[in-house]
Amino acid sequence: MHVVSTYPNLPQAAHTPLGSEVYGGLTARPKTLSPWLFYDAQGSQLFEQITELPEYYPTRTEREILRAHADRIVAAASGCQRLTMIELGAGTATKTGLLLEAAVRRQSEVTYHAIDVSGTALDEAKQRIEAELEGVAVVPRVCDYTEGLGQIDAGGERRMVLYIGSSIGNFEPTDALQILRDIRQDLAPGDKLLLGVDMVKETELLLAAYDDAAGVTAAFNKNVLTRINRELDANFNLNLFRHRARWNEERERIEMHLESLIAQQVSIPALELEVKLQRGETIHTENSYKFRDQGVIELLERADFHLSDHWTDEREWFGVYLATAW
Repeated sequence: MHVVSTYPNLPQAAHTPLGSEVYGGLTARPKTLSPWLFYDAQGSQLFEQITELPEYYPTRTEREILRAHADRIVAAASGCQRLTMIELGAGTATKTGLLLEAAVRRQSEVTYHAIDVSGTALDEAKQRIEAELEGVAVVPRVCDYTEGLGQIDAGGERRMVLYIGSSIGNFEPTDALQILRDIRQDLAPGDKLLLGVDMVKETELLLAAYDDAAGVTAAFNKNVLTRINRELDANFNLNLFRHRARWNEERERIEMHLESLIAQQVSIPALELEVKLQRGETIHTENSYKFRDQGVIELLERADFHLSDHWTDEREWFGVYLATAW
């Protein structure tokens, strides 16, 4: 996140998490906005729509892996102990039910701590899961998951942290490593991490997943401008921006950008900021790094986890890795 607190003359809005990110990102070169800004109520709904699109294979493929192996995952994670589950970036937790069902089959009851920045998504998850799965107690936590994990007391049970959906791919490699190290610091030896990652594959498949024919991903990307308009009184004209998805071969990541279709100037009164964009200039809104098997294992080991087991689909498009805290 961009930090602007060193500029005391900025308006108060610039010192909020949203204002700080927008001010720092749109005054940087090149311009950037963090992907956490996507997830207001509308953005969370749009992302749920994305996960159901025919082009967007990650959610569907990871769900297939969890459906096929949920009992094995829970058994390997719990051993002889009862298990508490904690999910980082839970959203509406549509895939997590498969693991919760397996936990209920194994131990009758399970506590599920769902951490996310979207309270709307967590409310939906709690209502649905507790209605559908007897024996599951959902504890929602609206916060940044890099801060929320350390607040959870598992009551002596073994913890399994779910970090699925390839969310780790949204971070630069050094930041991804630090996040895993921070998770490890909040765990006891023997606790588990279940990490879901999207693997490197054909460029055409990757690009289609982030630039769907129905335009839902484009609406999701542009929604960040809608949010800035609403919360910071800006005047972004969404029709003057185009969604762009690119494959960066060197860094093995998908990049999402918002491209300015004309030379323009945007006002953000709450930040006392005027943003100038040239025709063709982009605002970089998201990275989605893709992984190779050996790279995932090395990343886990560098964060003081030991690989216990892993599962994939028959095409090896997606991987789910169970790791143990040393």
